[in-house]
Amino acid sequence: MSRITLSNLAHSYLANPASDADFALKQMDHVWDDGGAYALLGASGCGKTTLLNIISGLVRPSQGRVLFGDRDVTDAETSARNIAQVFQFPVVYDTMTVRDNLAFPLRNRGMDAAYIARRVDQIARMIGMEDRLNRKARGLTADAKQKISLGRGMVREDVNAILFDEPLTVIDPHMKWELRTQLKDLHREFGHTMIYVTHDQTEALTFAQKVVVMHEGRVVQMGTPEELFETPAHTFVGYFIGSPGMNLLDAEITGSEAHLQGVSVPLGAVYGPTTGRTQIGIRPDYVTVSDEGLPFTVKRVEDVGRHRIVRAEFQGQPLSAILPEGSSVPADPRLGFAAGKINVYADDWRVQPTTVPGGA
Repeated sequence: MSRITLSNLAHSYLANPASDADFALKQMDHVWDDGGAYALLGASGCGKTTLLNIISGLVRPSQGRVLFGDRDVTDAETSARNIAQVFQFPVVYDTMTVRDNLAFPLRNRGMDAAYIARRVDQIARMIGMEDRLNRKARGLTADAKQKISLGRGMVREDVNAILFDEPLTVIDPHMKWELRTQLKDLHREFGHTMIYVTHDQTEALTFAQKVVVMHEGRVVQMGTPEELFETPAHTFVGYFIGSPGMNLLDAEITGSEAHLQGVSVPLGAVYGPTTGRTQIGIRPDYVTVSDEGLPFTVKRVEDVGRHRIVRAEFQGQPLSAILPEGSSVPADPRLGFAAGKINVYADDWRVQPTTVPGGA
């Protein structure tokens, strides 16, 4: 296991990049703790697989360094980095049994036969394949083959890191939940450094201790699921995390108030002068609908079982609110914002308040 350091890292697929726009990965400096469970989350094309391939050694960065612990591995081959990888589509040996597929990485390293047998049995139980250990991989379903790939990636205990690139794409929804749970159990038991690439926020938030959110080649926030939900560092994080995503409303900020076309909203904190496009962001969970507050227009109400989603318009801007299941919308609906749950953004980046309630 290793701490992973990305120092002044950036990458372009062009021979002579001339501007920031030419870089698939914008400059970054990050330290990922030894034994941490991380998820790289973002939309397709945001750079998360490129970053994973740089960490694994499949791609050499245009600039900067990659360190495992104190060792610079920027120019090291993948085979010299002592990592395990699990890819989006299953990579198995069809002519081998499930047992031999799982044992292959250990036999390759000359491990003791008794240890191999114990470890293979342990991993087979984890992925639910113990009753098929003696079956050939040929003829198994795609999700069964992917479980073999997952198991083979996790069978070694001595790796610096285990890298997963969209590993549950071909797995059925119920099995996805089970395997995510089992991966977390494995991480708690053995403490491998794990990096998991996905575009699915549920996978990322349920698997990782820290989620690395990427947007247009840039890491816009690295934090716990709670931090991403409560204090998104960038409007993309607010939009991408949560269902529905954060409400973003254009506003002017003066001290402890936001002004939306003549309507004042208390912010619950004091902000200094802001420049550029300013917005307030509030989760639909923290928008209340009652017969008191600010007037708005209801467009439709969606019942999703657990709760109801009110799709509305406020001051000409779209807005969503979440209501408890069974609650009703008043005939003359009004809305309110939980002041302590409002974030302020300038040119898409979160603005830190100068003072907060109870602060200096």
